[in-house]
Amino acid sequence: MSMSALSVMVVEDHGFQRRMALRLLSELNVFEASEAADGASALQQLQERAAPVDVVMVDLDMPGMDGIEFIGHLAQGGLARSVLVVSAMESALLMTVQTMARAYGLNVLGTVEKPLTRDNLSQALLGFDDPIVDIEIDDDFEIGASTIREAMDAGEIMPWFQPQAEFDNGKVVAVEALARWRRRDGRIVRPSRFIPVIEREGMVDALTDHMLVHACRWKRVWDRMALRLNISVNVSPTTLSDAGCADRYQKIVEDHGVDPADVVLEITESSVMADLAGGLSVLARLRLKGFGLSIDDFGTGYSSLAQLSQIPFTELKIDQGFVVGAREQPRKRAVIEASLELGRKLGLDVVAEGVETLDEWQMLAEMHCGLAQGYLISAPVTGAELAGVVSRWRRPEL
Repeated sequence: MSMSALSVMVVEDHGFQRRMALRLLSELNVFEASEAADGASALQQLQERAAPVDVVMVDLDMPGMDGIEFIGHLAQGGLARSVLVVSAMESALLMTVQTMARAYGLNVLGTVEKPLTRDNLSQALLGFDDPIVDIEIDDDFEIGASTIREAMDAGEIMPWFQPQAEFDNGKVVAVEALARWRRRDGRIVRPSRFIPVIEREGMVDALTDHMLVHACRWKRVWDRMALRLNISVNVSPTTLSDAGCADRYQKIVEDHGVDPADVVLEITESSVMADLAGGLSVLARLRLKGFGLSIDDFGTGYSSLAQLSQIPFTELKIDQGFVVGAREQPRKRAVIEASLELGRKLGLDVVAEGVETLDEWQMLAEMHCGLAQGYLISAPVTGAELAGVVSRWRRPEL
């Protein structure tokens, strides 16, 4: 999505700062920009909109309703697609606010320190860029269980693949499968619109099986092209309570001629916590069958060390929230360094998510991180496009 297509709201009580933000947005060709001097008036404006705003730029230190309370209302009302925190507060507080916003389900573009500049604002807004939302579905499109079943049966909901490259040599060695819905007319349904429906309707296991089947099919296609790639597929929290899923996943993979050792199942930290006791048997059996196990979004939950000591993980994924801005924020760098050291001591592969700039690549390479995943390498693409993306990718010259 280009800057000119973005809708942005600036929520800032300081008049000069607000006008400066609007001026910079205009210079960046953001044509749909609105403003509010406090949280209450911002919420009223957003509630009157026909569709959620793409980005809300919010200051934290505001009289009346502060920015932290405002972000909570923003998320609960589904009034924005992304939030960008603009503040001069201490980095520890800013990191906490970002984690809170993600826990609410908001897409967090990061933090921009005051005073705003054209460069730092432009860099932050680029984080909203996603080629799959260039053409969006109509807001009045109704999504229900039957609609989703039909979309899966018709091959509209399919895995798109985001490459993972080694820092040492830049070689793409794996991909993560991400659910994307492209309708027959080419229009795209955002994951944020259909994934919650899948969860609510109890269809997560069906989606997981669907993703695994098609990811394995694409792997066999790439194998025949001499493109050897491991595949990662996200596993839902409900799966961990299904005693039969280990056998089912093994059958799916082997029926498609794929070795379970070439498949990594990603489990989010929070989902493991939800039913740790009941999930241990399933996770142990999956590992016994040869599947790799990845702890996704590491550091965003509340019992990482306990989980790592009890579950046979083979991979640790550093959440993108720690990668973005880590060069300028010592606390984020410290979390990355500690995660890498922990991964080394436990013999785990470590993947850094959200790598979008050369600076981030260089920083992580200097820290001896194993794998990078992010828009610097490629956005998620269809299985048919992946070989071309891999062939065009070149390790950044540092």
